[in-house]
Amino acid sequence: MHDCVYLQFFVIESQRHDGQPLYQWLLREASALGLPGGSAFRAIAGFGRHHVLHEAHFYELAGELPMEVAFVASRGETDRLIAHVAQAGLSLRHYRMAVEAGTTGGG
Repeated sequence: MHDCVYLQFFVIESQRHDGQPLYQWLLREASALGLPGGSAFRAIAGFGRHHVLHEAHFYELAGELPMEVAFVASRGETDRLIAHVAQAGLSLRHYRMAVEAGTTGGG
């Protein structure tokens, strides 16, 4: 088992940075910084600090739903990513929690 942290950013799917969706930018930058992996998850509903509820509907186009962009990595790796995001001029809410990671089975 390895001690690491779970780092999550919350963004709106329509947010863009450097000419691409912000969630995609975060994943690419984390990869370039050497983090071992990351994922983006689209919510079906959510609200943020302004208490506006956003929900997915059958005919709704992509745009205003919240997304979680998550990474499991060492504290040092996540420190570098958080600093990189700040240096890029972004002010993003993030959460970091201690986790224990491992692999099941023989591998």
